[in-house]
Amino acid sequence: MILHTLFLAAFTPFFYALFRCVCLLHRELTSPLRHVSGPRSPSLLFGNFKDVMADFDLPSKWRAQFGRTFRFRGLFSVSELHTSDLKALHHVLNDSIVYRKAPFQRESVRRLLGDGVSAASSLINQRQRMWQLQNPAFGPARIRLLTPIFLEKALKLRDIWAASLVSDSESKRNIDVMDGVRRMTLDVIGEAGFHYQFNALEHKSNELAETFTQLMHSPNAQKYQAVRIAQGMVPILRFLPLPGSHIVARARIVMDSIGGQIVADSKASLLETETGTAHRDLISVLLNANLRKDVPQSQRMKDSEVVAQIPAIFLAGHETSSSAIAWALHELTVHPEMQIKLRDEVLKVSSETPTMDEVNSLHYLECFVRETMRLHAPAVFTTRMAMKDDLLPLSSPYTDRRGNAHESLRIPAGQIIHIPILAVNTDKETWGDDALEFRPERWDDLPEAVSALPGVWANLLTFYAGAHTCIGFRFAIVEVKVLLFTLLRAFEFAPAVPTGGVVPKLAGVLQRPSLLLPDKKGAALPMVVRPYDRN
Repeated sequence: MILHTLFLAAFTPFFYALFRCVCLLHRELTSPLRHVSGPRSPSLLFGNFKDVMADFDLPSKWRAQFGRTFRFRGLFSVSELHTSDLKALHHVLNDSIVYRKAPFQRESVRRLLGDGVSAASSLINQRQRMWQLQNPAFGPARIRLLTPIFLEKALKLRDIWAASLVSDSESKRNIDVMDGVRRMTLDVIGEAGFHYQFNALEHKSNELAETFTQLMHSPNAQKYQAVRIAQGMVPILRFLPLPGSHIVARARIVMDSIGGQIVADSKASLLETETGTAHRDLISVLLNANLRKDVPQSQRMKDSEVVAQIPAIFLAGHETSSSAIAWALHELTVHPEMQIKLRDEVLKVSSETPTMDEVNSLHYLECFVRETMRLHAPAVFTTRMAMKDDLLPLSSPYTDRRGNAHESLRIPAGQIIHIPILAVNTDKETWGDDALEFRPERWDDLPEAVSALPGVWANLLTFYAGAHTCIGFRFAIVEVKVLLFTLLRAFEFAPAVPTGGVVPKLAGVLQRPSLLLPDKKGAALPMVVRPYDRN
């Protein structure tokens, strides 16, 4: 009996792995996409995953070699169909019934963030219910009320940097703007999102922020990301103490504890007021909408579901916004003439605490932010899985490895579709030969082809499109504008590293500025900062 148990314990993983390999081989040999061209996979276990993580520009090189549509391999050699064909993308983005997040992706997100809207089950009505309740919290009227919080934190960061410059005898110094921006956006999402004080700008320790930093920005971040994906794909791996598992577990405990307290405090505050608008934060608005008498009990979110929204809002409102702002500041150092033009525009506003409408009325600032979000989209790609067999239309015929032309592709159930957000935003056939150049002026005279691009904002795929549009896009745009408005009125920025020393680096699907220097690497963005003299 004991020997039998030991035998099963030892060989079950082996037989499971063998079964998976046989299924993968059968799927590959029978797939209608088996003749689609693509790069060679160097590893049965990792596929092209490690190569893509190591070389940010590799998919662009593959597009130049194989065209807009090709296949490559993810973890465990799972086939992914990469396409930047606009007709195909419109088809995928507009059909949220057939094309959804893959089960293993939802499990990977669930393990990290819980059962929030980003990890919602395949039941469409559940996601729609969450969307309907959350939508008032992210509408223009609500963002208008949150703008003073953006300004308060931006002014606080300005004052901290100004004070550090006063203490410097040369009235200038190198400042890691990435660190300051990350702290500022953390404080913003804490107060504007949850009425919670992280006090990151005061450099106070916070377990939740420190845990996320270790998960997203440590040297092992890519390894942790691969482990979470692998555990989503292979359930048996969830029971093994793989790298990063203990950090994720600790993060979940911290998030659940803080989230539960936030929701409890917000509900108590709402119940104590007659209007139910005690706070401006997003969670209070969500709870208020959830408690409305005209919302049927069956359509209301449980407290646990509300708590589950907090990690997703935290991650989206902190990591993506800080990355976008850092890239915007970097472009100001690369293009000093743009910095001068932008500063001249923001200085024409008499108040240092403008309204949302005043900030949105600044034309060149709008163009500059659009160009930042185009060329430096925080999330560079996303994926969807076909839930059933489908026919994917193409805008131009595709020629396979056998020389046959296809006006559409047969997509088998279970096929992963890789949606290259950054590639669509920088496609030369759409944007012109200067698509890879940072040029805000392009927004005054866009090519006609741009109007065909899917997207919820500015014909960009940055905030996605269709049923899975990023609900917080207005929040992010106004936050970026407010911080640029505040900092440009106070400082001049110049590069502190040689040309080419700042490069994009992937952390999961997110790109962030990183140093590429012999003596220092990592997520940082040092700049020479000087007080701006208006005289």
